[in-house]
Amino acid sequence: MKDKLSEILKEIEETFREALWERGEFRGQTYLIIRSREILKDLIRFLKDKGFNHLQTLTAVDYINLRKNPRFEVVYELYNLNERIALRLRVQVPEEDLSLESITDLFPGANFLEREVFDLFGIIFKGHPNLKRILLPENWKGHPLRKDYPLEPEEKPEDFIKLKELKKRLEEYGIK
Repeated sequence: MKDKLSEILKEIEETFREALWERGEFRGQTYLIIRSREILKDLIRFLKDKGFNHLQTLTAVDYINLRKNPRFEVVYELYNLNERIALRLRVQVPEEDLSLESITDLFPGANFLEREVFDLFGIIFKGHPNLKRILLPENWKGHPLRKDYPLEPEEKPEDFIKLKELKKRLEEYGIK
């Protein structure tokens, strides 16, 4: 397992040298921090060709409290089922240009994950077949997993107000 991963990492470092920022290990799992968003899709395609045929997760992190620049990072975790090895890719996304290429053509399962990251963080996945909110109503303002998102929304969505009224009426009948 480790030999195969070492071999693949060496190939990555040779092929994508200019685009890599850092390579490390955390709790036994290898990660790569990618400095250049432009090669991300090529790197993921390369890894898929090397047997990383399962996208375990795709999420984002907001580093505003750490005053880190770029503020956002999108995390992809790929898994090679045959070799039983995982590799985490972390790509930095600047606040001024919150966009990455969609990988839905490589991993169809990325569809809902990219929509979730868009919905909750506001990161745009170019080329996504249906990039729209997935958890929140279409008329929702903002992206609630950003650390600067207000705790109390400026306006409460109409659906939320209706639910609150319904809850109050149910409580009047002793239903909680």
